[in-house]
Formats: sequence, structure tokens, C-alpha cells
Amino acid sequence: MIYTVRTGCPRFRMDPEHRALLRTHRLQLSGELLVSDTIVPLLFQEDILSEAQVEEIEAQPTNRRKCLKLLDLLPSRGPRAFDCFLRSLQDFSWVRDKLLLDLRTPTGPARPDVRLPDSVLQEVPPDRVLSRLASRLGSEWESVLMDLGLSAEDLFRCRSDHQLSTHAAVLAGLVQWRRSGGKTATVQRLAKSLQEAGVHPSVLEDVLL
Repeated sequence: MIYTVRTGCPRFRMDPEHRALLRTHRLQLSGELLVSDTIVPLLFQEDILSEAQVEEIEAQPTNRRKCLKLLDLLPSRGPRAFDCFLRSLQDFSWVRDKLLLDLRTPTGPARPDVRLPDSVLQEVPPDRVLSRLASRLGSEWESVLMDLGLSAEDLFRCRSDHQLSTHAAVLAGLVQWRRSGGKTATVQRLAKSLQEAGVHPSVLEDVLL
């Protein structure tokens, strides 16, 4: 049976501390882990990932993109996902030990700010950037769009017009924000809404690469 997670209910969500830890180490993990051989198979075996999600991960063109896609999916896969992810790191014990060490640190892991040049912050994000961001937002996407100024009716329209693709629904909302905001729809404004929704700033840096 495929393991499904109702992300709208708090008891089916990943612990916020675990979510923050994965965000903090996002770029480091994407540079060190090889997810196809042992990590993804174990998560599928443990019903954390669905077959469709495994295919989505494996369809990414590079190992780094595969890892980033996995990290995008994990926070929405329920309270078991983090522990299963740690168990899947048997071939990457140094990574697992680092995560556990930061988790035991009373102050919690650091959340470094990503500093972007002013010239980039003042740009209006193109379609390419919005599409990549849409593919990386998890359950926070509605909070991001509402902070950007979209109404509940706008969100309902995005969902109903793109019932078969969350990516398309999020992208439609981001494009609507950019169209209505004009020159004020900048990367800086987008960064503020991402921060308000709890999205780690490295996500934005990644999509701007």
C-alpha cells in the first residue's frame, strides 16, 4: 500500500525542527549525497516516497538535482520521514553524524542568510526562475502566494485550473503576482515572502543559479 500523508493535519507533518535542519543543510547535502543507490530505495521501501515521487526524483538530470528534489519532498512526507532518511544514510555516516550533532545542539542549527547582489534583488524574476521555484516549494506555497498578495479566490482558481499539477498551480500564482506587481514584483519582494513562510533562503539562491 502506498503511504499517503495528509499534510494539512499537524500530526502528519514533519517536526519543524527536522524541517529546519534539512533546510539549513540543503546545499551541503545536495553536494555530498548520492541518492539513487540506497537512499531513495529505502525511503520507497518504508512507504515514505510514492512510486510517482521516485520517478520524479530519478527524472532529474543530475545527482545534485535528484537530491534537491528529494529534499523538497521529504518535509511533506510525514513525521516518520526524517528518521527514515537518517537510516537511509548508512553509506554516508559522516553526514548522518553531522545532522544528529546539530539536532542535539541546544541552540539548534544555524540558518545562514543567503546574500544576493542588489542588482539581482531588484530584478523582476523571469519565467525560468519562477518555474524552478515552483518545483521546489512544498506545503508552504499557499502561504508564500498569499503573502505576495494573492487572495484565497486566486489560490482556489490556481488549484482548480491545474488540478493535476501542483507545479503548474504554483507557477500560475507566481506569474499572476509578477503580472499584477509589475516593476515592484522583484526578487527582493519574493525573498521576503519566502522568509515569512519559513522557506530557507538557500532555496531562492538555488533557483537563481
